[in-house]
Amino acid sequence: MGSDSNSWQGTLCIEVSPVPNTIIIFGASGDLAQRKLIPALFNLSRRNLFHDRSRIIGCSRSQMDDDSFRDVQGKALKERFPSCEAGEIDAFLAKIFYIAGGYDSHETYRGIHRKLQELEYQQDPVPNRTFYLATPAALYPIIVPMLAEFQLTAENYEGIPWRHVVLEKPFGHDLDSAEKLDRLLHESLQERQIYRIDHYLGKETVQNILMLRFANIIFEPVWNSHYIDNVQITVAESIGVEHRAGYYEKAGLLRDMFQNHMLEMLALTAMEMPASFDADAIRDEKLKLIKSIRPFPIKELDKYIMRAQYASGNGMPGYREEEGVSKDSTTETFVAAKFLIDNWRWRGVPFYLRSGKRLPKKVSEIAITFKRVPHSIFSELRPEDLSADMLVLNVQPEEGMALSIQAKQPGPKLCMGRLSLDFKYAEVFGGDIPDAYERLLLDCMLGDQTLFIRSDVIAASWRLFTPVLEAWSKFDGNNLNCPCHLRHYPAGSWGPEDADQLLCGCTSCWRDL
Repeated sequence: MGSDSNSWQGTLCIEVSPVPNTIIIFGASGDLAQRKLIPALFNLSRRNLFHDRSRIIGCSRSQMDDDSFRDVQGKALKERFPSCEAGEIDAFLAKIFYIAGGYDSHETYRGIHRKLQELEYQQDPVPNRTFYLATPAALYPIIVPMLAEFQLTAENYEGIPWRHVVLEKPFGHDLDSAEKLDRLLHESLQERQIYRIDHYLGKETVQNILMLRFANIIFEPVWNSHYIDNVQITVAESIGVEHRAGYYEKAGLLRDMFQNHMLEMLALTAMEMPASFDADAIRDEKLKLIKSIRPFPIKELDKYIMRAQYASGNGMPGYREEEGVSKDSTTETFVAAKFLIDNWRWRGVPFYLRSGKRLPKKVSEIAITFKRVPHSIFSELRPEDLSADMLVLNVQPEEGMALSIQAKQPGPKLCMGRLSLDFKYAEVFGGDIPDAYERLLLDCMLGDQTLFIRSDVIAASWRLFTPVLEAWSKFDGNNLNCPCHLRHYPAGSWGPEDADQLLCGCTSCWRDL
C-alpha cells in the first residue's frame, strides 16, 4: 500500500471450515431467505466455507418443487452476484431442495424426515443439522415442538451429530412472554442447541469492539469514568415502516431495536474483560453489565427515556398515514434514552442511546467522548476551548472507525485543530466485506455461540424494559402532562427537540450526523 493509505499487517487470522451440515430453512420463500440467507450461504460456498457435502432444504407453505425453488433463488443470486459465472451458481443450486407444506402439518415434517434420510444416507460423518426459523416468532411454538415430535432435533444417542435451531427476534414481547417462550424451547432443546440471532452482532465493527478494547493496551486503561465523559449509540434509519406495519404496530421501536441491537452494542462497549475469548465467558460479562444498568425511575420517566412518532414532513407521510397503521396509533417510531451503569468502571458516565425511523440518513455508530484536559498550558485557550477527543465506531453503512484528537496544523507556532484518524474496512480490505449473516451462519455450522444471545441475557434485558413498556401502555400517550406522553417529529428530521433534555448537565450534545 502507498504511504497515504491505511495499512494492515495481519497478526492472527484463523477461519475454520465447517464439517458437512444440512441447513433446513423454514420460511424459505420469504424475504429474509431470498435477500440474506441463501446469498450468505452461496458466498460462504465461494469462500470454501460451505462443505461440498452440505445441503440446503427450503420449507414453506408456497407450492413449489425443487426446480421452481432453484429458479427463484438462481435469479436472485444472479442479480446479487452479476460477475459470477453461471456454472458456479448452478453448482450451488444443485445442493438446494424444497418441501412445501404447512408448519402445523405432520406430513411436512415427515417429508423433511424422508428428505434428510435421502440426503444423509451412508454419509460418514453424518452431517450436522441446522434448522433456521426465518418465520414470524408466533410460529416458534408450533415448529419447535413438531421438530421434537419427529425426532428431528434429537441428540439422545451416541454418535449423533449436533442439531441446532436458529431463531430470529423478537424473543417475546415482554418479560412474561420471553420466559414462556424460553420454557417452551427448553422442553425439547438444550441451551447449547438454541441460537438466538441478532444480525448486528455479525457486523465487523461490532465484533471489532472486543479486539479494540482487549487486544490494545492503549485503550483499556482509559476505558472508564476517569477518562470518558459520555457514550452515544445511534441507530438511525431513513425509511419508514415500509411493508412491516402489521408487525411494527404491535412491537414499536423500543421492542424492535433497544431490547436487542442497542443493548447488545452497549453491553459490548461497557462490559468487563472476559476471562477468555469463549462464548460463555463473553456472555457472562454481558449479563453482569446488563444487570448493573440502573432501572428507569417510572415517576420521572421522561428524564431518562422518551418516545416519539414521526409526523408528515419534508414531502413524506406521517406514521399514522402509512398503510396498515391505525389513525390514532400511539406506537413509537423513535426512542432516546439515558442509561446509567452502577458499577465501579462507569459510575457517573451517561450512555445516551437513540434510534428512530424516517430520520435524515441511515447510520449506526458508537461514539465515545473523552473528557477534556484538566488544564491548558496554552494561555490563549481555556480547557473548554479544546475539543474533546472522540472515538467513533461506524457500524453501518460504512464500517470502520475514526479517532479525533487535537493536533498541530501547519503554520503559526500556535495553530491547533481537530485531526481525524479514519479507517474504513472497504478501503483497506476492498469493498466485498462479508455480510453479517455469513459470519453468523458459519458460526452456527461450527457450533460457536459467541455472537448469539443466551436466555438469561434476554431475560435481564426484558426486566429492564418491561416496566417502561407497561408505563407507556397505562397512560394516555396523547396527554401532554404525562411523563410518558408521545412526542412527534417531522419525517426527515433527527427526532423531537425534547430529546435534547436528556443531555442536560452533559458537556456534549447529540452528535450531528
